[in-house]
Amino acid sequence: MNMYVGGKKQKLVGDLAELIRSGRLAHGDQLPGEHQLAEQYQVSRGTVRSALVELQHQALISTHAGVGSFVTFDGVTLDQGIGWARALADSGAPVTTELLGITEVEDAELTRRFTTPKFVRVKRLRRDETGRGVSLEEATLPPVGSLAELRLVDSSITATLREAGLQPVGGDQWITAQPLDAASAALLGRPAGELFLKATRTSLDVDARLVEHVVSLLDPARFSFHLSFGRR
Repeated sequence: MNMYVGGKKQKLVGDLAELIRSGRLAHGDQLPGEHQLAEQYQVSRGTVRSALVELQHQALISTHAGVGSFVTFDGVTLDQGIGWARALADSGAPVTTELLGITEVEDAELTRRFTTPKFVRVKRLRRDETGRGVSLEEATLPPVGSLAELRLVDSSITATLREAGLQPVGGDQWITAQPLDAASAALLGRPAGELFLKATRTSLDVDARLVEHVVSLLDPARFSFHLSFGRR
């Protein structure tokens, strides 16, 4: 039975890989949904997620946490699968990323959800070409791999998680608006009370383990969110 399911998974991987390599699924196209693929190939949604992870490892797709939601900066889509810092650099945006700190923290709510007693928090600030802050980010991560030593691989959270074997396949994302408090305003070089977008994203792996919990404050004049749904 396991070989039969494994064969179906490899057929799913092979079919999607062939569609991508042949150009019938072009860059930026959205794959069929998990439910649709599970029905078409008569496998569980867990098998579909595992197949998508394999396609990620082959660098053929990037799965966006918060399924269907995309972040843009000045109209350019940012690929969350490779990390915002690299995506901003690849887009040509003159944005610099400053690491403000890596610390061990406790988070009662995340511990309740994922049973991990302690986490690692990475705080980063991004500035535009004038030196003005455009985003402030706090990423709470499981203490795995080099994170257990409070260290990032190649200064990248995405690369660090990948090296530790954690790949996001889903999760949820909430977008609200929030006035800047005094501490955040000082870091961003903005007046306290200025309205920023607040994005809260929780990414999970194929086994529903925490990959990262990220809270970002984003300049609404530079960042926006796009939601894609239904068939194209």
